[in-house]
Amino acid sequence: MRPALRALAWLLCIAATTVAGPAPAESQTIDTASQAPKDSVLEARTSAVAAQLRCPVCQGLSLQDSPSELAQSMRAVVRDQLAQGRTPDEVKAYFVSKYGEWILLAPEPRGFNLVAYAVPFFVVLAGGALIVIAVRRWTSGERESTV
Repeated sequence: MRPALRALAWLLCIAATTVAGPAPAESQTIDTASQAPKDSVLEARTSAVAAQLRCPVCQGLSLQDSPSELAQSMRAVVRDQLAQGRTPDEVKAYFVSKYGEWILLAPEPRGFNLVAYAVPFFVVLAGGALIVIAVRRWTSGERESTV
């Protein structure tokens, strides 16, 4: 009769495990595997937004590239806000409201910021015009001396 009791206990354990679901270690593995793609997407979005924001400490670096503690905490704020469902534009607007438009590495091309986008174009255009004028003077000077 003992073998029969052992077999019955064994069957009850299998039935309880099947009804109760997987063991906690197995469920953690499954949860981690299902959350890994979500975390990698969140980290990619966090990196993209952090690369567009200036570090207040380093000033020449983005939040993504800065090693400062403040940049790390700001990246955590970006990650938390993106995890809450905010869009990248909303996250950037949050930081602009706290730090001003200076916090953006590439400010919006409107108003006075348009000057930052237009000046390089006009400098290249003026440089090209100066080169054309210099070449014309140089080539016209040679013709007069040979004639």
